[in-house]
Amino acid sequence: MPIVEYPFTTLSPGAPPRPMLPICIHNPDTGLIYRTWGLIDTGADDCAIPAAVAPVIGHQLNAGNPSSIGTAGGNATVYAHITRIDILSITDHVTIVHSIQNTPVDFCPGLNTVLLGVANFLSNFVLTIDYPRQRFSIKTP
Repeated sequence: MPIVEYPFTTLSPGAPPRPMLPICIHNPDTGLIYRTWGLIDTGADDCAIPAAVAPVIGHQLNAGNPSSIGTAGGNATVYAHITRIDILSITDHVTIVHSIQNTPVDFCPGLNTVLLGVANFLSNFVLTIDYPRQRFSIKTP
C-alpha cells in the first residue's frame, strides 16, 4: 500500500500546493459515495469531513452524534456518522490503496476540505513530507 513520492496537489489557481490524496467517501447505509481530495493534516486529531458532504451521501447531518471540538477558528459542533473513506491511487486507472473502514467520522459545518487526521488515519502510517520538492510518501510501519 505504500504511496511513494506523491506530488503535492493544487486545487485552484493561486492556492498553495498541499499534501493531498484522492479519496472516496462512502455512507455504508445508503451506498452513496462522494469523490474528492483529502488534506494530510498532522495538526488534526481525527479525520473530518465538510458538513455539506453529509446530505450528498445520505447522512442527515444533525442526526449524527454531536460533540464540541476546538479548531483554529474556535469551538465547533460536529456530528459523527459511520463512514468509510477509501484512499485512491490514480495511475492508469483508479484503485483503492487503503480504506478507513466504517468508523465514526466528524462532519463539520464551515469546513471546506476533508482533513485526514492522526487518530483515524496518520497513526497507521509512517509519513514523510518533502516540502522543497513538494512530494510526500506514506507507508505502513
